[in-house]
Amino acid sequence: MTLRYSQVNSVPCSQDEKSDLELQGLRRRLQGTASPGGLVGASAAMQAVQHLIAKAVGHRFPVVILGESGTGKELVARSIHYSGSGRDRPFVPVDCSSLAPTLIESELFGYVRGAFTGAAQDKKGLFQAANGGTLFLDEIGELPKELQAKLLRVVQEGEVRRVGSTQGLPVDVRIVTATNRDLKQAVEDRTFREDLYYRLNVFPITLPPLREHPGDIPLLVTAFLNKYADATRPITRVAKELWTELREYNWPGNVRELENFVERSIALGSGPELRNEDPSLNLSSATQLWAMERRAILEALRETAGDKVAAARILGIGKTTMYRKLKQYQELSRAAGASKAVA
Repeated sequence: MTLRYSQVNSVPCSQDEKSDLELQGLRRRLQGTASPGGLVGASAAMQAVQHLIAKAVGHRFPVVILGESGTGKELVARSIHYSGSGRDRPFVPVDCSSLAPTLIESELFGYVRGAFTGAAQDKKGLFQAANGGTLFLDEIGELPKELQAKLLRVVQEGEVRRVGSTQGLPVDVRIVTATNRDLKQAVEDRTFREDLYYRLNVFPITLPPLREHPGDIPLLVTAFLNKYADATRPITRVAKELWTELREYNWPGNVRELENFVERSIALGSGPELRNEDPSLNLSSATQLWAMERRAILEALRETAGDKVAAARILGIGKTTMYRKLKQYQELSRAAGASKAVA
């Protein structure tokens, strides 16, 4: 059921009181939408993601999570793990892009004593650490090609071979991978093994960028307020003008950028109201630019009597860009309407 401000309280409220009620309503709504892994979103796009997560939970096949940087791919992996029967088993995240190429093999597979200088004793790798649970390989597209063959063997045979050993050790690990790269293109470029690609790409889940589901921004902001605000810095409302700016900003860094913005604004601000306290992020200018872009597209559509291809030609943009922009404006319109009510 959707409650409007007038239904929440029949007594006339000040703007601050309305903002307080809005945030309270968002906090109640958040309790019913966050996944066990911390994934937040109630839009149609995010409900589709949650549907795929629910499908994946009951199986042990490999899952690959696709999407731009900052969209929350690790949260999807955590949601898959913590929603399943193996939630009490280990969840081991690995950022393949942050490991030195010379260390990746020993980190993933472990090593035996004497395998190399400094290997004074046997050491388990991350596959063994995740035994019975989930190993999340983030930025899988960055894995060196010589190690892709060894990863393929683990996926196919269910066993790892530690560095310096000739003996395979059985492991029961669910493998979830993620990347912001086009793996199919990487296969064509011969930087990613085709056989590994098909082994990992059994069940793909694509996360939408934040600009395609701005209606989730109020819930995300509320989740980050719960995470970063505390008793010494309670936040009871969000400035009215900030809601508009947050919805209409393009968020190139996606959910991660929004989280960083909320954290900085809390740290730099004072009082119970969340405002844009970060001088490095001029949301107003970005919003004005977005509005100008929208006006130009609408004017071109009027000139062409709604012909999107012709309008794109006038503006000098591709038809794919035109369709994407129009979809974003539609999402923004829905988000603007949603912000007037709390669930």
